[in-house]
Amino acid sequence: MSTRAESVTPPGPPDDRTLALRIGGGDRSAFELLMRRYNRRLYRLARTCLRDDSEAKDVLQEAYLCAYRSIGQFRGESALSTWLSRLVLNECNARLRRSSRRENIVSIVSAEGHMDVCSQVAAEEESPDHAIGRAQMRSVLERKVGELPEIFRLVFVMRSIEELSIQEIAAILSITEETVRSRYFRAKGMLRESLAKEIDLAEGDIFEFGGRCCDEMVGRVLTGLDAPDADIAGIDSAS
Repeated sequence: MSTRAESVTPPGPPDDRTLALRIGGGDRSAFELLMRRYNRRLYRLARTCLRDDSEAKDVLQEAYLCAYRSIGQFRGESALSTWLSRLVLNECNARLRRSSRRENIVSIVSAEGHMDVCSQVAAEEESPDHAIGRAQMRSVLERKVGELPEIFRLVFVMRSIEELSIQEIAAILSITEETVRSRYFRAKGMLRESLAKEIDLAEGDIFEFGGRCCDEMVGRVLTGLDAPDADIAGIDSAS
């Protein structure tokens, strides 16, 4: 009879249903795990809707507090991520309505924020020039995504950035799967068109040699003209 100790596979992370039950029983460590699991997805959803970093964080906090208080209402009929996303959207919509009534406007003024459209952190071996280039490109993409109309922006972020399925997005937004596909296709088309215009505008500035560069070159040439002939000849022979 073997006395060798049998290997025991350590348990994996609890599933969403288990987390919900533990949270309902007052387990705050389970709630912390839930927040860490969905923080990025839910923040992006709020940030996309409100287009303001501070507002998005406030909404996310309120949605989490609401989730903790009402977790007993979660019956597992939909994914927990879907239920949480709806809480976030409900809070976003309520905040937008309050702002609209208070300021008598339809949309909220866009503010600079952070949305991770490109890679989050450049590799350590990446050169400073490449890191700056990536940051600039990310800034352009964030701005262009932020300019999309809300109904298209939400679908684009959830599908392209968070990589949610068509079915998940339809459930979160309470729209048909065909509508999700249509809005996603339209969002990509608008984004491509907007980026193409940005490139067209930038083409005229490629290898720009105006301003100080132009002045310096003119000065150097004029200085060369005043140099002795022997020096100029030396330069010519060296070249």
